[in-house]
Amino acid sequence: MREPKKKKTAGPKKEKKRETPLEFLASLAVVLVTGMFIITFNVQAFEIPSSSMEDTLLIGDHVFVDRSTYAPASTWIEPVMPYHEVRRGDIVVFLSPSQAGLYVVKRIIGIPGDRIHLKDGVVYRNGQALHEPYVTHYCDNVSVPCYSPYRDNFPAEPPTEGSQVNPDWQMEMPSHLQGGDLVVPPDCFFGMGDNRLASYDSRFWGFIPRQNIIGRPMFIYWSFDTPAHQWEKTGLSDRVAWMGHVVWHFFGGTRWRRTAKVVR
Repeated sequence: MREPKKKKTAGPKKEKKRETPLEFLASLAVVLVTGMFIITFNVQAFEIPSSSMEDTLLIGDHVFVDRSTYAPASTWIEPVMPYHEVRRGDIVVFLSPSQAGLYVVKRIIGIPGDRIHLKDGVVYRNGQALHEPYVTHYCDNVSVPCYSPYRDNFPAEPPTEGSQVNPDWQMEMPSHLQGGDLVVPPDCFFGMGDNRLASYDSRFWGFIPRQNIIGRPMFIYWSFDTPAHQWEKTGLSDRVAWMGHVVWHFFGGTRWRRTAKVVR
């Protein structure tokens, strides 16, 4: 006769080792350092202040900018980082060559060696008219003329009074003209906004130096309905009032449909 099997008794459960305060601080430090590394070297947040890139980017769009793509390539990290040169059609964030400390976003129209001119608002590159489905021509602002000889027939027409052409660029531009075209020099780029009637771009202040380019916008992480010229209101009372407006109208003013939209 078989003896009944003895039930196995569970031994005492091992207590999970608790994290010491020192270990917690060490883990937190790793997270913070990693986050700072990503923000400093790879990703940076920017807010779109003007309508020059409508409808691709709207006033009040908040975007994450990839700082690594256009960074100088390094042999030890190149296999894991997607470095590439600035290409035609890329949207880039850069330091303004005409206003110190100002970040600007434009689309690259010409790279070194390209020959650029406009005729009746149409961009010609190396003799070919560009097909630009992203371009808009908003003319509902009474301060922006629907037709401007200098802007729409660049560089054939001379600047007119009130065209806001940078004086230094006005003096430099003739040295880059060949046969009615503007020729982009080495290590420089020609950029324009997608909203051609409201874009203060390379037509007005010149080329974008390669070293001024910060990165490319990746996607919109938040978009809030923001009035034009809000970025110019830098006073403390204006900032506090705007912050209060954002908090109070957060859900109603957020453009939810633009959240996580890829910029291209």
